[in-house]
Amino acid sequence: MTDDRRGGPADAAGQVTPARELLSAADVTRTIARMAHQIIERVADRETGSLAHAVLIGIPTRGTILARRLGAAIAEFSGTEVPVGSIDATLYRDDLRRGPARALAVTDVPEGGLDDLLVVLVDDVLMSGRTVRAALDALSEHGRPRAVQLAVLVDRGHRELPIRADYVGKNVPTARDEQILVKFTEIDGVDGVALARTTGGTG
Repeated sequence: MTDDRRGGPADAAGQVTPARELLSAADVTRTIARMAHQIIERVADRETGSLAHAVLIGIPTRGTILARRLGAAIAEFSGTEVPVGSIDATLYRDDLRRGPARALAVTDVPEGGLDDLLVVLVDDVLMSGRTVRAALDALSEHGRPRAVQLAVLVDRGHRELPIRADYVGKNVPTARDEQILVKFTEIDGVDGVALARTTGGTG
């Protein structure tokens, strides 16, 4: 199954070259801290400093983990806990008919919906923009946000839709036959971001 954010895995005839580290575990921690500070600066009420109108919504799976990490960092730096949820965009994707059925992930939005909230949509890797577009469609089922911003750990380029992230951990120019490999301790046992290339395939 091809992931339009990271780049697809090698096909039966292809191979993936050894990954080149882009961000170490320490780099990931520092990058998330910087993004959290940027979100606080842009989202907090200018008069009161309140973040009560904000919510972080992650795109499963690693986007949800990143949203939780950002939420924890925001709470540490601002003293305010921002609600964190997730949105499954599977049924809103425009490639459902082009591949095997996809397992549904958890959708968890604040009780009462998203009306008049500032939503920071969070994903690990931004590529074509199609996953984000699907997530925006899914969000519309849960209310009418005041605004939606986008935070991603890695922007690898190759946009196919007019979508731009408001908060970017690292911009990484890539070729289409390369993959961005994001790892988080919660599911991978280690934090890090690496770049690998698929070679020898027929696609």
